[in-house]
Amino acid sequence: MKILIIEDDEDILSFIQRGFEEDSYIVDTALDGRDGEYLATLNSYDVIITDWMLSFKSGIEIIKSLREKNITTPVIMLSAKGEIEDKIKGLRYGADDYIAKPFSFAELIARVESLHRRNISKGLNLITLGTLSINTDTKTVIKESQVIKLTAKEYELLLFLIKNKNGYVSNRMIEEQLWNNQEYINSNVIQVTIYHLRKKLGKELIKSNRGLGYKIEI
Repeated sequence: MKILIIEDDEDILSFIQRGFEEDSYIVDTALDGRDGEYLATLNSYDVIITDWMLSFKSGIEIIKSLREKNITTPVIMLSAKGEIEDKIKGLRYGADDYIAKPFSFAELIARVESLHRRNISKGLNLITLGTLSINTDTKTVIKESQVIKLTAKEYELLLFLIKNKNGYVSNRMIEEQLWNNQEYINSNVIQVTIYHLRKKLGKELIKSNRGLGYKIEI
C-alpha cells in the first residue's frame, strides 16, 4: 500500500513514516501544504494522512482542492484541534476520518487499513470481471470456479489495474505505486509480473500498448 503523509512537525513525521515503513508500506512525505498538495495531485495513493495546520496551505485547503479536482483518495486528518466542531468541519470539507493529537499509532494504522479496504471495494467485497471474481476481504481470486494463487505483488498489480480500469497505466506509474523505485530499477520485474498474471488469468484480461502501458477494460 502506498500512502502520503503531510506533516510539518519533523519529529511526528519521522515517527509516523518509520512506523508505516516498518510495516512494509510505501511512504511519501511532505513538510508543508504546498508540497503535499503537489504530491497528492501528481501521484496515486491509497490513503493520504495530513495535518490540519500547515505552512503555505492548510490540510482543509488541500482536501478541498483535491475534491474539486475529483481526486477521491481517502484522507485522514490529524490535528491538535480536538473539539467536536473542528472534527465536524474537517469531515464536512471532505476528510474521510479525523484523529486528534496526541494519537495512538496502532489506531492510526488500523484506520488507514480500514479506509483502504473501503476504497478498494467501494462498499462491496467482491469484484467481478467476466469469469473472474476477486474477494478483497479474503484476497481470494477465482476464475471459472477455480482458486488462482497469486503472489502478493501479482495481487497488488491486479488491483492497481482494476482501480485504474479502462485507462493505461505506465511502467513508471506501476513502479512508483508497487515498488517505490527500488526493485524495478534495471530489471524487467513489471513485465515478468504482467506475464505471470496473464498466464494465470488469461492473456485477454490485460491489454498492452508499447508506448502507453497496460490496462484492464471493464
